Amino acid sequence: MTFNDTIGQEACKERLLQMTREGRLPHAIMLCGPQGVGKKALAIAFASYLLGEDNAMVKRLEHPDLHFTYPTIKLPSMGSDHKPVSDDFAHEWHELLTTVGPYFTMDEWMTAMGGENQQAVITAGESEELVRKLSLKSSQGGYKVSIIWLPERMNIECANKLLKLIEEPPLQTVFLMVSEEPDKLLETIRSRVQRIDVKKLPAETIRQALVERRGISEEQAQRISRLANGSWLQALQELQVGTENEQFLDLYIALMRLAYQRKIRDLRKWSETLAAFGREKQKRFLQFFLRMTRECFMYNFHKSDLVYMTEEEEKFAQNFARFVNEANILPLYDLTNRAIRDIGQNANAKIVFFDFTLQTIVLLLQK
Repeated sequence: MTFNDTIGQEACKERLLQMTREGRLPHAIMLCGPQGVGKKALAIAFASYLLGEDNAMVKRLEHPDLHFTYPTIKLPSMGSDHKPVSDDFAHEWHELLTTVGPYFTMDEWMTAMGGENQQAVITAGESEELVRKLSLKSSQGGYKVSIIWLPERMNIECANKLLKLIEEPPLQTVFLMVSEEPDKLLETIRSRVQRIDVKKLPAETIRQALVERRGISEEQAQRISRLANGSWLQALQELQVGTENEQFLDLYIALMRLAYQRKIRDLRKWSETLAAFGREKQKRFLQFFLRMTRECFMYNFHKSDLVYMTEEEEKFAQNFARFVNEANILPLYDLTNRAIRDIGQNANAKIVFFDFTLQTIVLLLQK
């Protein structure tokens, strides 16, 4: 994988290359930004550049000096004392990278591991493995590159051990962290890395990539590039027929109608439906709730250039948008973000979502 395979992000590419050319490459870099903007793709492309893009092992992502760390789960087949590590799922990781490419979601990764209903973490066992691997000499006499996807999912024991490794890095080792929520990392780790913020992709960049790489029409590419909101992953999801967003829209519409009608019993059933989803899917619905609520609020301003909705979403917004206003837009955001936090902390999903529906009733009445 080379920089030519990544979508946009020319400024980030140039910054990475310039640091290398000028001999001031830091030993630890953290690429930060929202999901789907190409952080993982940039990290892999830069690692390939450092290890030699023409190397056959690099092209296959099988170079012995390229190490991947990512969140894992514990399978029933694993012993009670076993701490899951990335190598336990190396085959699944490599297959996903080589078939789907570097643009994939945590949900896709969970499916590949066979643990949709679990919470994936990076365990202390992983840091021990990194210490062992990186203590070895480079097999090719050059860099050793450690790519850590979503370091914010490290447990505290792993984070502390990684901190020591970053403070005293092995010779010619480069850490490339790919983070969506850097504030969840230890401050001591954040202070020891060179942070590079990877911004959302311009709609024009996504439109061009859709036409050139996916062969779709200009009209369809234009619509999808607006809906993607700066995320290539979102653009790819919009291309799929029967996307998850359609299910989420149905759930959103049902919630708002039931909340407006104050049908408590039906809202309890709605909550149980959400509670049956895996936690990653639950969080994705809540993110959809945030987006759709924001779009309804912006719809009230009657400025089409500010609205990014599908045709079906806009049909619902035509009658519903007036219920999202200055009085409740921020409380709705706060409510949803609390629910995302609670789900992420393994709170009882039935309780979280039933409370969410009851609070929605109250907020919809505010004018």
